[in-house]
Amino acid sequence: MTVLAHEKQIVDVQQTLLKLKEQNKDNPLFSKDELVKFEKKLDHLRQKVYSELKPWERVAICRHPQRPHAIDYIENLADEFVELFGDRTFQDDHAIIAGLAKIDGQKYVIIGQEKGKDTDSRIHRNFGMPHPEGYRKAMRCMNLAAKFNLPVITLIDTPGAFPGLSAEERGQGWAIANNLWEMSRLPTPIIVILIGEGCSGGALGIGVGDVIGMMEHSYYSVISPEGCASILWKDPSKNEVAASALKMHVEDLLELKIVDQKIAEPLGGAHLDPKVAFANVKAFIKEQWEVLKTVQIENLLENRYQKFRKMGKFDSLRKENHETFTPSGSPQ
Repeated sequence: MTVLAHEKQIVDVQQTLLKLKEQNKDNPLFSKDELVKFEKKLDHLRQKVYSELKPWERVAICRHPQRPHAIDYIENLADEFVELFGDRTFQDDHAIIAGLAKIDGQKYVIIGQEKGKDTDSRIHRNFGMPHPEGYRKAMRCMNLAAKFNLPVITLIDTPGAFPGLSAEERGQGWAIANNLWEMSRLPTPIIVILIGEGCSGGALGIGVGDVIGMMEHSYYSVISPEGCASILWKDPSKNEVAASALKMHVEDLLELKIVDQKIAEPLGGAHLDPKVAFANVKAFIKEQWEVLKTVQIENLLENRYQKFRKMGKFDSLRKENHETFTPSGSPQ
């Protein structure tokens, strides 16, 4: 497994402890109580390191190569899954996985952004960066969900929509804008979950919903830290400063009322114990569905509208004693 910078000291102590245990089998130098003390010190170190994570270190966790992706969640959450393909206009986009699923007897439509796990699959999935046909496919499946009164689950994990010329030629901006419009009035419950990166309009294209859950070490931002550093400071190496300034992790976004609930991850991140992450996401989905299914569609749509209208509210300060500007040459 890939070891992140902040995990090195934990891995070093862990490996030392394993060697001690192996050596102790043939030549007992430490008692069981002493070994237990060593294990407690290792646990204490884990708690200390993971409780003092900086924003940039959490971004590294979010991008960990072994972090579960959309396809992993679908396989572990759904008892049955039938994938749907194509946008009925151009072609199928492999960066978006969409289909019909059954979770503990309840039917859903699930839509997820998939990055891939190795070189071949990442190229196949375009590194999780959807084209316009991906957003059209997602919308087609959402309309299908509305037609058959099925709730929608979307799993966000993208560094952004594909920025290439081919995407622009096929209407990338329009496809995302159309999804925002259609999702805002889709007459069925929508549960949005950020499982990894949630960057820019690429994330928003499947991110309008009635409730937004966010994994503990995922992030949600108008731009990546590297992109922000390049624009504001003309220096991509200031990504750590940008990660702190963007306020893009769940604690900040809960305070700003951008997201609704934090979904806990195992200590150190979902990659260290994916089963716990899957169980927590499943519990979140079932809990939210129990609430949403009791809300009438008219109220659901109004609540969804108000939820997004309130984002970005600000107060303007009016200056009482201001001077009136009069153009030169005009009558006083």
